[in-house]
Amino acid sequence: MKEENKVIDERYVYKPKKRKLKPFEIINGIIFVIISLIIIVPIWKVLVDSLDAKTAYGLNLLPQTFSLVGYKIIVTTESLYRPFIISIVTTLAGTFLGLLLSTLGAYVLIQYEMPLRNLFANLLLFTMLFNGGMIPTYLVYKQLHFTNTLLAVLIPLSINVYNLVLMRNFFDGIPKGLFEAAAIDGCSPMRIFIQIVLPLSKAALASIGLMFAVGFWNDYTNYKLYITDSKWYNFQMKLRGMMLGSDLPTASGVSENTLKNSAVMVAIIPFMIIYPFCQQYFVKGVNIGAVKE
Repeated sequence: MKEENKVIDERYVYKPKKRKLKPFEIINGIIFVIISLIIIVPIWKVLVDSLDAKTAYGLNLLPQTFSLVGYKIIVTTESLYRPFIISIVTTLAGTFLGLLLSTLGAYVLIQYEMPLRNLFANLLLFTMLFNGGMIPTYLVYKQLHFTNTLLAVLIPLSINVYNLVLMRNFFDGIPKGLFEAAAIDGCSPMRIFIQIVLPLSKAALASIGLMFAVGFWNDYTNYKLYITDSKWYNFQMKLRGMMLGSDLPTASGVSENTLKNSAVMVAIIPFMIIYPFCQQYFVKGVNIGAVKE
């Protein structure tokens, strides 16, 4: 009797059908693998060459002569680690300044009772289409004595209207009842901003902060235009000089190619580590701020 019930039970057990892959899914997977290899293979080559003391041009899967001398030279040579420190300082300071200006500006633009609010919003949007031009901007910075200072790098990138508009859209999605309830409880506009708006905006802050950080870290144009004193160069400027062979430090026991690849890895590793942890906030923040029901 038990064996018969067992047979019956197995007969009526639900077995999900195996879903067949569609041609589009197969082609999409192949394309994804090809694109991934196009991205990963060059990075892997640079990583392997940076760890190979006697590397030569060509593709090796593993280092032939493993060595960390290239990274050691970057850490111990002042002409290399000073630009790296400048990049870190400008990235941190610029990201903070950019977030400060974007959040404060966005908070002002959602105050619908503020006089001339639409005029200010249109003036900001106008700057996304037109600007003064490279030469007038340089002349203004020179008159303000910003050239050969980090202010010439921090100011252009920290005032980003696109990020401000994204933050404004995000703030617009916060229920108005929260602002009204806080105002009834006696909160000032700045207190509402600090205690209510900012804690609810972690996703947007993370996503826009990542945009600012990447922009400051990879900045090359502003250093090239406004800074002529090499002591204020960032790591990207130094990296370009190394690639051209003009700023390579003298080092024994390691090839020039190894040193160049080590510098490239130092430039890309920080955001290779940071981005996976911020990716969920990045996608969520942009999506929330981009769609209004």
